[in-house]
Amino acid sequence: MHSFFSSYLFIIPLFVGLLAEVTKILMEGITKGTWHEGIFRSGGMPSSHSALVTSLLIVVGKKLGVGSTEFAIGIVFACIVWYDAVSSRRAIGEQAKVLNRLQHWEHFSERLGHSLRQVIGGIVFGTVVTYLGIWMLG
Repeated sequence: MHSFFSSYLFIIPLFVGLLAEVTKILMEGITKGTWHEGIFRSGGMPSSHSALVTSLLIVVGKKLGVGSTEFAIGIVFACIVWYDAVSSRRAIGEQAKVLNRLQHWEHFSERLGHSLRQVIGGIVFGTVVTYLGIWMLG
């Protein structure tokens, strides 16, 4: 499998991350009638972090095999990102909402994390777009 894909593995995950951000802006505009605050902002559907790490995981698995050390590292990295998006960053966003209500001198960002649905959406988005990219470039 020596092709453009195998020479430039990072291209597909970068494209997936960027496309997820554009999709997030469009989804928010269509579903809520408001536009996402900008590209590369936290929160929203699909989770671009989840899409990107999923894509990276698939690319590493395809290139080096699912039994490789690099794939194992990728799994751990992806799990940390997914967990962080749903748990840690979401909790910080909830705390920011409370802080914003209590004080008025600084506005803390409340859109830090994702719902489980947004993370799963990112994983599915990353998987589909990655396999399309591999098919097109491979």
